[in-house]
Amino acid sequence: MKKKIIRIVVLILILALGGGLYYIHLLSPIITGYAAKNLASGIFVGNRTQESLESTDLNFSFIKFASNTVDYQKKEVTSRFLWTKSRAIYIDGFGCTLVRGNENEIRNRAYTRVPLPNLNPDTIPWPMGDKLSDSIPSGIDLIKLNTALKNAFKDTTGTKGTFAVAIAYKDQLIAEKYRDGFSPSNRFLSWSMAKSFTQALVGIMVKKGLMDIKKPAAIPAWRNDSRASVTIENLMHMNSGLEWNENYGNLSDVTIMLHKEVDMAAFTYNKKSVAPPDSLWLYSSGTTNVVSYLIRKAIGNDADYFAFPRKELFNPIGMRSAIFEADASGTLAGSSYIYASMRDYVRFGLLYLHKGNWLGKQILPVGWTDYTAEPAAGSDGQYGSFFWLNKSGDYPGVPSDLYMCRGHDGQFIYIIPSMQLVVVRTGFSKHGDFDAPQFLASIVKTIKH
Repeated sequence: MKKKIIRIVVLILILALGGGLYYIHLLSPIITGYAAKNLASGIFVGNRTQESLESTDLNFSFIKFASNTVDYQKKEVTSRFLWTKSRAIYIDGFGCTLVRGNENEIRNRAYTRVPLPNLNPDTIPWPMGDKLSDSIPSGIDLIKLNTALKNAFKDTTGTKGTFAVAIAYKDQLIAEKYRDGFSPSNRFLSWSMAKSFTQALVGIMVKKGLMDIKKPAAIPAWRNDSRASVTIENLMHMNSGLEWNENYGNLSDVTIMLHKEVDMAAFTYNKKSVAPPDSLWLYSSGTTNVVSYLIRKAIGNDADYFAFPRKELFNPIGMRSAIFEADASGTLAGSSYIYASMRDYVRFGLLYLHKGNWLGKQILPVGWTDYTAEPAAGSDGQYGSFFWLNKSGDYPGVPSDLYMCRGHDGQFIYIIPSMQLVVVRTGFSKHGDFDAPQFLASIVKTIKH
């Protein structure tokens, strides 16, 4: 009897060990993919050092155990963990792409680099350029504002991980503060703030008559099943009914999509339906990449598609630094991968603050920003159209007309039309490290009503 018990225990241990090794086998491409992609983009796009990234952004969970090799001449990064390795390569003007599938296809697509306006931004007044006003607009308590900014960088409970903060009030850039080691020359990763940029691109497509968000998405794989009725609007509202797991802490749909898949959109649109459209709100980075694919499909020409963000959005509002990265299939990673300077993120916020109008030119359709801030069905007032909302009161002490771009690990563009206020915060803050509602409330309190 004793021997039998020992055999059972040994068998259980062997099965547990085997199961653990198999899980690590499945997880290891995500570990190396995350390390290679984020290190490559951080260095070659974000203008940061390997040491800075490895000590901060990559210093968690299994990711910190990856061994990373940076080739500065070829502009690529190789990351290794146990028996797995991944490589990310730099594409001039389009940032870094994780190599999945055929590398030659990744390198040889019809990338179109639209030139920046031939202007010196230091000689052009803000917000189109970087020449700032010497005066400060009335209605703000600068002493309280400076205190709030200092508190945001304390790195104590509720304030950990801030990289930079920039604030525009009454259209003027009134504050800009960086953590040691960061400066205006850095580009900062958007993570899911990119979804809101994708929303802007959809708006431009709608204005041009190239897209109707009320119509079914018309994806061939959905033609003969219940998904055929899913609209672009359903995708943008996060209530498409497609199955999805957005947990970044394990082997999930979002981590597999970002770090293992060649085609992020196809991975998502091949998911089964778990609810009728417009009946279940389920946050999904994958649906944003489906929308990005639909933009690509509607434009119908890769040269024009790759030129589209810079030609129609970035250049018109002075976002000189912005880089929109693509997945290995060539679709722009609309869920996660934009890099831009703090001032350029502020500019994007100002575009929405002014209802899509930039210095007299209507970039987005009239009424588009009002539509953006309408709560999506099932979201309990938390979400609109690829923007987060404050209709549910998640930000106490902040006006209810607040809407925001929000990204993983603490990236925010806050837009408060009633206060003529845009606040941008970037950083690396794991769950619970940074109290975002308290931070924004501290800024709001500096405005004299």
